[in-house]
Amino acid sequence: MDKSTYYVSVQSRSVLTEQGASSYEWEIEATPEEADQVRIELDLMQEKEEEAFPGYVFPWPDTPEQSTNALFQDALDHVYMTIYRLGTPETKSQMQQLRLLSHFTDH
Repeated sequence: MDKSTYYVSVQSRSVLTEQGASSYEWEIEATPEEADQVRIELDLMQEKEEEAFPGYVFPWPDTPEQSTNALFQDALDHVYMTIYRLGTPETKSQMQQLRLLSHFTDH
């Protein structure tokens, strides 16, 4: 199946086909099904962020911040891994420079 260029914004949780439609952080080359998978992962990340919100507003003294944030961070990491896998060479280079996936590749 042919791949097309998509423009992904993790910040605004969007995957767009038109470059000028909105601001974006990353370009990917994906099939429509792969682009839909990125959208699903972004939605899941949003859900995890909303689930963690009460822990930020009403923190329990015995709950470490890391555990409050862990599910959101896992979802975010998964999104970045998918973007990297589908990313254009420029996207991959930028992600490497920003060391967004360094904790997966540094051993």
